[in-house]
Amino acid sequence: MARRKKVYEGKAKILYEGPEPGTLVQYFKDDATAFNAQKKDVVDGKGVLNNRLSEFFMTGLNAIGVPTHFIRRLNMREQLIRQVEIIPLEVIVRNVAAGSLSTRLGIEEGTALPRPIIEFCYKDDKLGDPLVSEEHILAFGWASQQDLDDVIALSLRVNDFLSGCMLAVGIKLVDFKIEIGRIWDNDYQRLIVADEISPDSCRLWDIETGKKLDKDVFRRDLGSLSDAYTEVARRLGVLPANSGPVTRPTLIN
Repeated sequence: MARRKKVYEGKAKILYEGPEPGTLVQYFKDDATAFNAQKKDVVDGKGVLNNRLSEFFMTGLNAIGVPTHFIRRLNMREQLIRQVEIIPLEVIVRNVAAGSLSTRLGIEEGTALPRPIIEFCYKDDKLGDPLVSEEHILAFGWASQQDLDDVIALSLRVNDFLSGCMLAVGIKLVDFKIEIGRIWDNDYQRLIVADEISPDSCRLWDIETGKKLDKDVFRRDLGSLSDAYTEVARRLGVLPANSGPVTRPTLIN
């Protein structure tokens, strides 16, 4: 493969210049991180699973009219995406109390929330992605009021879609995090779902047992992260039901 120019490298993905103007190639790594990268490991096959799962969710969103940056999957680890201007916010949608919400507010983990709650964090690893209010976002010009209204509407539609997908296979969507990007059609701006949707960015619990099937397995040392992600992929039909965990020897395209 021809040598490509790296545009950006994050904790879990690398972005390369795409084959056409306005496109990028998104490569999914096997790196696992938690607590703002204070805890690190390499989990064989995680990038393959997240690539396939993100493809599944982004394709489904596109099909129901929720625009995303996803164009197509290129191979086991890479997908072609639209280049966007990322709004510097992480958008968190919560259906059940867990993680930092439980810690901050003293709400028992697992408590169902009266309605989906949307929170915003400012994207800055050096600051630990701090929680911010809509007032901060507007005051510092990270997004306009119209942008915020559109972001909230998009996020709730994603929540409805993901909740339905998961419920159908016996999984509870506890919460998830997405990023939103800006694209332009001539002078008209549109907001679309970007980054990824995978167990790295969602909390997923088995409805019957409460077993965690997301990155909390790694954060809390609850077992094999690869097994948990493979289970999600199997239930959703992304992997054959009789396939084993994805490991390094199967990563050749």
